[in-house]
Amino acid sequence: MATVLLVIHLMIAAGLVGVVLLQRSEGGALGMGGGGGGGGGFLTGRGTANLLTRTTAALAAGFFFTSLMLTILANQGTATRSILDTVNQPAQTAPGTTAPASAPTGEAPAAPRGGLLDKLQGGPQVPQNR
Repeated sequence: MATVLLVIHLMIAAGLVGVVLLQRSEGGALGMGGGGGGGGGFLTGRGTANLLTRTTAALAAGFFFTSLMLTILANQGTATRSILDTVNQPAQTAPGTTAPASAPTGEAPAAPRGGLLDKLQGGPQVPQNR
């Protein structure tokens, strides 16, 4: 399904490029076309109802639709993950290192508050070479 949709998407993209290149340049930004009358042919009935304009709009809508469908198909098999899920997991120690020392005897260990800023305040966990 994704392969067929991708082929259709590429055909629409090539058609869109071709139709845009076939259109006549108005040159309004450079002051070139229209006889210098200040936008003489701008938004006339003949200009807006042109076949190339309608074809461009239809191909652009098809390109947008196939882009959305390809995105949905690409994300269909993946599980949604959040970057915060990786922050809430306990930090793993590197091989050959020991875990941080617990609280001295007689004192209750401080409960981790679990916020993102609390986890970042400890600084990066860099293994020490001895």
